[in-house]
Amino acid sequence: MIKVMGIYYIVINLFAFVVTCVDKRKAVKNKWRIRERTLFMFAFLGGALGIYIAMHLTHHKTKHFAFSVGMPLIIVVNIIALWWIVAS
Repeated sequence: MIKVMGIYYIVINLFAFVVTCVDKRKAVKNKWRIRERTLFMFAFLGGALGIYIAMHLTHHKTKHFAFSVGMPLIIVVNIIALWWIVAS
C-alpha cells in the first residue's frame, strides 16, 4: 500500500506541476487558460506540492491569496491524508 500511494503521489504531483506550467505558458501567450478550480481539484487530489513548486518556479499565481495561502494549507491536508491512508 505504501508503494502504491508513493507512486500515486509522485504521478499526481508531476501532472499538477505540468498543468500549472502549461497554464502559465498560456497566460503569457494570452490563450485559453486552465480554470482555477481545475488546479484546486488537482491540489486536493494530492498535487498541491507540484502546483506550489510550479507557482514559485514560474512566478504564476503567487499574488493570488487563494493560491499563496491555499496551496500550503492543502499540502498539509495532503500530508495528513497520506499519513492516515498509509497508517490504516
